[in-house]
Amino acid sequence: MLPARRFPPFALTLLLALLTACGTTGTNEGSQSGGRNLITESELAELPELDALQAIERLRPRWLRQPLGRSPVPVLNGTPQRSASMSVLRSIRVADVRQMRYMSASDATTRYGTGFDGGAIIIETHRGGD
Repeated sequence: MLPARRFPPFALTLLLALLTACGTTGTNEGSQSGGRNLITESELAELPELDALQAIERLRPRWLRQPLGRSPVPVLNGTPQRSASMSVLRSIRVADVRQMRYMSASDATTRYGTGFDGGAIIIETHRGGD
């Protein structure tokens, strides 16, 4: 019988780190124009008749499918819309939006504080920055 071969602990740690790095992708990968975590104004220009929620459902439905049914919190021009939840997205016309970005739960919690278990959808409108 051959002796069992053991990997040194540092080798397992290195392997785990490499696998984690391979599984982590940048925020701007996945789509030609803006990436999987960004919806640009040029993408939205093709959907002028929709509201922000409909645009997300069509362009990045994954943003709305969070584990355990947790919804992302909309953040409109820098202000979290916790009480309005997704209804705020229905009230925003695509023509008014400069860009929308999905932020993970950990990033949103770091930036805005607790209550972002489903992440955040950052909406920048033309009115908010100009």
